[in-house]
Amino acid sequence: MGKQKTYDTAVVQERAILVGVVTPGEKEAQTKEYLDELAFLVDTAGGKVEKVFTQKMLKPERATFVGTGKLEEIKAYVKSEEIDVVVFDDELSPSQLRNIDRELGVKVLDRSNLILDIFANRAQTAQAKTQVELAQLQYVLPRLTGMWTHLERQKGGIGMRGPGETQIESDRRIILNKISLLKERLRNIDRQNETQRKNRGQLIRVALVGYTNVGKSTIMNMLSKSEVFAENKLFATLDTTVRKVVIENLPFLLSDTVGFIRKLPHHLVECFKSTLDEVREADLLIHVVDVSHPNFEDQINTVNETLKDIGAIDKDMILVFNKIDAYVSPEIDDEEDDGKLTLEDFKKSWMSHDKVPVLFISATEKENLEEFKTLLYDKVKAAHVARYPYDSNLLY
Repeated sequence: MGKQKTYDTAVVQERAILVGVVTPGEKEAQTKEYLDELAFLVDTAGGKVEKVFTQKMLKPERATFVGTGKLEEIKAYVKSEEIDVVVFDDELSPSQLRNIDRELGVKVLDRSNLILDIFANRAQTAQAKTQVELAQLQYVLPRLTGMWTHLERQKGGIGMRGPGETQIESDRRIILNKISLLKERLRNIDRQNETQRKNRGQLIRVALVGYTNVGKSTIMNMLSKSEVFAENKLFATLDTTVRKVVIENLPFLLSDTVGFIRKLPHHLVECFKSTLDEVREADLLIHVVDVSHPNFEDQINTVNETLKDIGAIDKDMILVFNKIDAYVSPEIDDEEDDGKLTLEDFKKSWMSHDKVPVLFISATEKENLEEFKTLLYDKVKAAHVARYPYDSNLLY
C-alpha cells in the first residue's frame, strides 16, 4: 500500500499592510492612533499586519489615493514579501479602488470594507445579518465596474456593447432588487421589535453605550449575572442584548449595544439605526469609557457625535470610566509637578464636571461596583417614581 498523503487544512493567516495619508492639520500622533486602530481591526478580522505605509499630502490623490511613487514602493514591498491584502485607512472611491487593484494585483480593502467584513462575521441574529448584508450591497453597488475588468478585453468599439457591460447592468438590477427586499425585511423586523419594546414598556430601560472594546459586555455580565459574549476584540457585541436586572427591590431592563467607532461607514450607521432604537428609547444611558486608552477623550467625542446623530444626546446619563486597574499616568507639561497625572488627580479633574455623574470602576477587578450599583439604583428609582408616582412597591 502506498503512503497516504496528508493535507494541512489550517486556515492560513492573511498577511496585510496598512496605508494612511497624513493631511495638513492632522498630527502624526493622531494618524498613528488611527492606524493602530486599523491594525486592531485587521487583527479582529483574523489578519496579521506586516508593515505600515504613510504619506504626507495636501489631500489624497484622486486616482490612486497615494502618490505614484508611494504606490510603486508599496507594490515592490507587496511583491517581495508576498503580501495578501493591502488595507487603506479611508474609504476609497470606486475609481481609486479599481486603479490600485490593477496596479498591485492583490486584494485591496478600505476601512469601510474591513468593518463590513468583521460585522458579517459577528452577526448572529436575523436582524443583524440583514443589516450587514444590506450595508454590503450598498457598498458594492457603485463598485461593480471594477469587479468585471476581466471582461474588458471582449468589449468592442463605439456602439458595441461588450459582455462585461451587459453583466454589470444585469448585476446592478439584481443588487437593487435585493436591496429593496432587505429593506422590506428590516421594516418587518423593526415592527416586531417595536411590539416587543411596547410589551416591556412598564419597566425603566437603561442602555450601555460607548466606543467599541471599552468593557460594556463585561459590565452587562456583572450587573445581570448572565453570560453575554465579551472579548478583547473590536465589535465583539453586534446584536443588542436585553436583560432584566434587579437591584434591591427595583427591576429594570438593561441593554448592551454595538460599540461605536470613528470613521464608521455612513451606510452602516443607516442600516444599524434600528438596532440603536434601544438607545433612542432608553430612560437612562450608561456611557462607558476605557480610561486606560491614551485617546479616550476622542472616543468620548465620537460616541457623543453618534448619540447626537440618532437623537439621544440629551438623555439622562452616567459617565463610567472603566478599566482603572489598567490606567497609566500620562505625561503632562508642568514644571511645578513631576510630569505625571495620577489617577486621583484625574478623578478630581473629571468629578468637577457638573453635567453628568461620573464614576471610576474596574468591571473585571470588581472595583467600586457597589458605588456604581448605588448610583444606578438612585437614577432608575428617580425615573420610576417620575413615571409611576403612586407605585406602592417603592415605599421609602
